Amino acid sequence: MRLHVLRPAPGARHAPKTLGRGTSSGHGKTSGFGHKGQKARSGRVNKRGFEGGQTPLYKKLPKLWRFKNYPFKVVYEVVNVGQLQVFEPNTVVDIGSLVDAGLVDSLDAKVKILGEGEINKPLVVRVHAISRTAREKIESAGGSVEVVE
Repeated sequence: MRLHVLRPAPGARHAPKTLGRGTSSGHGKTSGFGHKGQKARSGRVNKRGFEGGQTPLYKKLPKLWRFKNYPFKVVYEVVNVGQLQVFEPNTVVDIGSLVDAGLVDSLDAKVKILGEGEINKPLVVRVHAISRTAREKIESAGGSVEVVE
C-alpha cells in the first residue's frame, strides 16, 4: 500500500454547506447566522470558555490545573540534638540507628537534626540535613557531622 492509493472511507467526507446563494437555496440571506447580534457579525470569534461576559466557569473553580510544588517538596523527619543523648559515646548515628532507637519511623525517611536540647557525648552523625546550631553543638561535644545525599 502506498500513500497515493489511500482514500477516505466511503461516506466519511461530504461537500461543505453552500451558503449565501439566495433565499431559495435554504442557506441564503443570513447564511445560517440568524438576525443581528454578536454571533452574526463578520470577524466573530467564539473564544473557548466565553460565557457572554459573566465570570466563566474556569475562573470560578479552584486552581486545580496549575503548577503545584508538592510533588517536589522534600519532607524531613525532625530529630532534636537533645534526643541523641540515648546513644553511647562515639556511636555512628545514621538512619538505621535512629529507626532502631525509635526516633524515626522509616528507613526511607529523610532526617534533619535541629538544635533544641543539649548534648555532651561525642557522636558521628550521618543525616540528610542539619541546622547550624545543631552542627555547632555536636562538634563542640567532640563529635562530627556528615551530610549524606
